[in-house]
Amino acid sequence: MRISVLMSLIRATGPIIVGISLGFTLSLLSGTWVGKSCDSDGIGAADEMLIEQPESLKGARKPSSIFSGTTDNGNIEEDFKPRIVPYNKPAQQGPPKKVFRAKYASTELGIRERLFASVFTSKTTLNTLAVAINRTLNHHLDGRLIFFTGTRNRKLPHGMFVVAHGDERPVPNMFHSVRYLLEHHIAEYDWFYLVQDFTYTQPDRLKTLVSHLSMDLKLYMGHPGEFIGGETQGRYCHSGPGFLLSRALLLKLQPFLEQCRTDIVSVRPDEWLGRCIIDYTGISCVEEYESEIKNVSEVAVDGNKSALWPVGIQPPFEPKSRFEVLRWDYFTEEHLFSCVDGAPKCQLNGADRDDVADVIKVALAELNKKYSPVVQLSAPQLVNGYRRFDHTRGMEYTLDLQFQAMTESGHQKSIARRVHLVRPLSQVEIIPMPYVTEGTRVQVLLPLTSYESHIALRFLDHFSSNLFETGENAVLNLLFTYEPAEAQKVSTNDVFAEVKTKVAVVEHRYPSVKVSWISIKTESPGVLRILDIVSRKHAVDTLFLLVTSDTVLNSEFLNRCRMNAISGLQAFFPIHFQDFDPRVAYPEQTPPASPDLVREAGHFDRYTFEEACFYNSDYMTSRTRMPRDLQENEELLESLDLYDVFVQYSGLHVFRAVEPALRQAYRNRTCDPRLNEDVFHRCLQSTLEGRGSRSQLAMLIFEQEQGNST
Repeated sequence: MRISVLMSLIRATGPIIVGISLGFTLSLLSGTWVGKSCDSDGIGAADEMLIEQPESLKGARKPSSIFSGTTDNGNIEEDFKPRIVPYNKPAQQGPPKKVFRAKYASTELGIRERLFASVFTSKTTLNTLAVAINRTLNHHLDGRLIFFTGTRNRKLPHGMFVVAHGDERPVPNMFHSVRYLLEHHIAEYDWFYLVQDFTYTQPDRLKTLVSHLSMDLKLYMGHPGEFIGGETQGRYCHSGPGFLLSRALLLKLQPFLEQCRTDIVSVRPDEWLGRCIIDYTGISCVEEYESEIKNVSEVAVDGNKSALWPVGIQPPFEPKSRFEVLRWDYFTEEHLFSCVDGAPKCQLNGADRDDVADVIKVALAELNKKYSPVVQLSAPQLVNGYRRFDHTRGMEYTLDLQFQAMTESGHQKSIARRVHLVRPLSQVEIIPMPYVTEGTRVQVLLPLTSYESHIALRFLDHFSSNLFETGENAVLNLLFTYEPAEAQKVSTNDVFAEVKTKVAVVEHRYPSVKVSWISIKTESPGVLRILDIVSRKHAVDTLFLLVTSDTVLNSEFLNRCRMNAISGLQAFFPIHFQDFDPRVAYPEQTPPASPDLVREAGHFDRYTFEEACFYNSDYMTSRTRMPRDLQENEELLESLDLYDVFVQYSGLHVFRAVEPALRQAYRNRTCDPRLNEDVFHRCLQSTLEGRGSRSQLAMLIFEQEQGNST
């Protein structure tokens, strides 16, 4: 009985006991295997990386062991952090390679020239037409001109770069020429102009064209022509008038050039090149390229809606009230229904008649350009005409026109179209601006006379705190102007002694600062004579900032000086903010330490041209254009100021703008009677308007009259 009960218990619990025992046994066995695999050169994950341990840590525990905090000798064991080392670490072969640095920064930055010209010539015209092209075109392109010919001549014209391919056949000559450009000049230029030697080229228009085109365009531009037979889709560019190839297009064509040589059969070199470009790049010859503004608008948020019509013209005037709505005038081809004398109807004649006829003619030409060759429009008749003058953009027209439309099959039909036209006030042109940087060093020029020496002390205080203290990249140049009597006493009674002492104090306070000065002896302290002396002492690429002793400079204005003065393109003449006389602006009040930029505190003085930012090279160029006028008028240097010189002789864009960061405190100035009449009059006007606003002066007069009456 007891045995049967025991057997029943074993049958019920036996599998559980066996399972638990087997689990413990396998667990112990697997723990031993893991410990051994960590110490051995195993496989699997160990093939990808090794855990390297220093020899000094021989007591390091195994991954399966338990850290006890001490080593066998009783020392405390530091926590060991394994370092992962690549399994197949490549061995270094020889010394490290030196980094190649380009000789010029433009090469390392990938800056390229814009245009390179290639002229196709022949044995018979090399010494005639090619020489003429070289003499008229080479100096406009600064030597970026090459001549290609198929014949190898022993005697080549002097001063010409000629490449002879040794094959007079036209197509191989074109192939070798394009390959030569790819091998020797593709890394240096963005655009390549190819032309025959019997073509007259206007280089200035060509350079203007490429300066407005993006360097990344894949463009094939010239005079389009149809392929013989009409089998190839697209058009090629005739080589006679010349054509333009972009660098991006040539690079895309380069891998297929040899294939074009063997596969394309043609007797005309320009047609052969056109087939090659179309077959392997899918780009056809175009005669014109759309404005860059329209292209950029494609990627704008609103797409083409963000581009105004016409492209580049100001948007229409938007009235703020009912009284600002611009009126449209109705007209026909014979009458105008808005007359100068107020009549409701008058005859359309003179300039108005020519204007209407011209806009109808332009509308017909634009519509034919749009619908040709499917439909040809003719015989335009004006049904309704409206026009208005928008002072922000020009004259706008809305025309309802009736045309005779003829299809390609000869069918005719009368159709009506409404068109909108704008005659802009000015020609629209995208002007590329060169890159300028705010890191350019500025040479500040301060001309001083004896009666300005005490004001120069205040100028040095402002200059030190605003520029020297902040480490601004600017150098101060003091130009001491001595009259002959003052120059004789300079050793005993120097009129600028106090200023020079102040300079020594500033240099001692700022050890890295060096203030330079030049002493000039002259009877007529004109600014041009002073600048002639200073200009010869500086490099041609120096940026000058001409100031007065009342000018207060800061970093904000210096940055705008750097950005607005562009060498060879632009000179900057800022209009400073002139503070009013505190006695007028703040009667019976204490003037604020730093008055706000409000009309009660001062005004922008448009009569002064004393501050200027310009490059030395631009000033020197302007002075070289004056000798003829100086022979006719010896007093020209005294009668002109710097602004007149840049306007009349520089050929630059003179940028004149108000400058809120440039301020002058009020000072009762006295105009030099030695100035010419115009400059002296401007000085008087500036002095009078600098006393206060009209309302402030009127209030003073009113108060004086009230006081006199009582």
